[in-house]
Formats: sequence, structure tokens, C-alpha cells
Amino acid sequence: MTAEAASGRPEYPGRPLFSNPFAAGSLRGLADNIPPTWMVLVGIVSVQAGAGIAKNLFGVLPPSAVVWLRLLTSAIVLVALARPVLRGRTRADWAVAVAFGLSLAVMNYALYQAIARIPLGIAVTIEFLGPLTVAILGSRRRIDVLWVLLAGTGVVLLGRSDGDITAAGVGFALLAAAAWAAYILLSASTGRRFAGTSGLAIASVVGAFAMAPAGIAEGGTGLLDWRLLLIGLAVGLLSSVVPYSLEMQALRRMPTRVFGILMSLEPAAAALVGLALLGEVLSGWQWLAIGCVVAASVGATRGQRPPDPA
Repeated sequence: MTAEAASGRPEYPGRPLFSNPFAAGSLRGLADNIPPTWMVLVGIVSVQAGAGIAKNLFGVLPPSAVVWLRLLTSAIVLVALARPVLRGRTRADWAVAVAFGLSLAVMNYALYQAIARIPLGIAVTIEFLGPLTVAILGSRRRIDVLWVLLAGTGVVLLGRSDGDITAAGVGFALLAAAAWAAYILLSASTGRRFAGTSGLAIASVVGAFAMAPAGIAEGGTGLLDWRLLLIGLAVGLLSSVVPYSLEMQALRRMPTRVFGILMSLEPAAAALVGLALLGEVLSGWQWLAIGCVVAASVGATRGQRPPDPA
């Protein structure tokens, strides 16, 4: 849920973003009347609501099939909007784009496997360690040791549970964190090689193709149900297209540090969505753990220096 000035995106411990696919015409004029803070918050809720709806689907479709529907939806929408130019690309360009797409597929697959086994808020909190690690490793400040210790404390506190956390769930969440970190690093390189949303569109296509064998094989006849397909479409829109659009509109009108601090609220938002949509009640220790990770992320973000102009 993180990028560089070269691609027009800020560095913050959250989801890497590309140019806004809806930044033109009447939509832009309408968005200018909405406070940017609300855009970011709605984007955060949209992402987590998409994850909550996806988890509700797991009873009729396996996580791999839901991930495939999400990536397929994103790929179709982003390709239609970005219309990426494929000619004139070097092997290095394609290697970066393919690696970016594979990291996207692994990140989503691992997260959905995690939330199938542990509460949404806990899974997102562990996953958030990926971008938080990237942010801290990119810094040379002594105070960042404090944020490392605070985040580590949060992880330890997650272990004080009543049996609702499984080793497999934590393992998949850690894999999602590693993939998110790789996604952040690859997004910077992709942004330098592909204009606008082209890189993300190509990566979404790669991710959709990578997940297709498992998604189709495990989804089976369930993928022929038009109602499930519509829900899968909603998951793709809520989890990708809507938040990317809102967040990039917000970035035009607010400091990147403020944006990063707001994005640090994702673990808490995930826990609240899990409570509201899934009935997942967390213990006091788990809420404290989430608070530690959120505080560590805010601290790491506040101290970041603005990226140099491209």
C-alpha cells in the first residue's frame, strides 16, 4: 500500500503509485472541490474494503481465483486508460516490467492467503513491515533505530493472541511484506522507464497472466457465475483503480510527508474494516501492536527529506 521523483511520485512507506489515470476533464474539476485529506482517507478505506469483500468471497472462490479476478480487472481498466506503447522497449525495460508484475502478483496472492487464515487487520499490519523497512533502510538517521524497535515491539505483541493467528497466516503476510518491498523498489525503476500509468498497466497484465493458471484451475466452475464475476470486478476497482486515482489527485495538492503520514493509517483502517465487514474482533494486545506499527511508520515518514527534483 514509496516511489521516486523520477516518476512523479513521492517516497513514503505505503503503496507505490503512478500518474492518475483520471486526471483530466470534468473528473479533475470535480476532484479539485474535494479536500485532499478526504481523498487519501477514502482511498485507504477503499483498499481495505476491497480486501474485506475479497475475504467474504473465499467461501465460494479460493484466494488465488479472487486475486486473479482483481488483477484481471486492474489490467483491463489500466490498459484501456494508459494505452501503453510497447514498441522501442529494450530487454532491460521488459525485464523490469515483468519483475514488477511478478512482485505485484506475489504481493496480492500472499496477502489474500494471509487474510484467509488470520484477521485482516493483523495481516495488513505485518504486510506493512515491508514498506516500513524500505523507508528505514533508505534513511541514515539514528532516531530510526527507535522506529525499528517500536515496530519490532508491535510484532512481538501480535504473538499475544487467543489462537486467531496461525503460523501459515503470518508466513504469508511476511511474504506479502517482502513482495511489497520489492514492488516499491521496482516501481521506481519502472517509473523511470515507462511514462504515466503505462508501467503499472503492463505490470498488471503480467500479474494477471502469472495468476491465471492457479486462479482458473482452483476457481473452476465458480468463475462462470456472473454474480461472482461482478463481485470480483468490484474488488478490482476498490482495491486498485479507485485508490490510485484518488491518491494521485491528492498528491497534486498536499505535501508528500502529510500524504505518507495518512497512508500510515492503513493497518488501523484494515482492523476497523475487518471489524465492520467481517466481525473480526481484535484483542487489546493486538490493537496495541497495530498502534506500535502505525506510530513507527508515522515516525519514519515525518523525518524523511523531500526527494530531489528529477
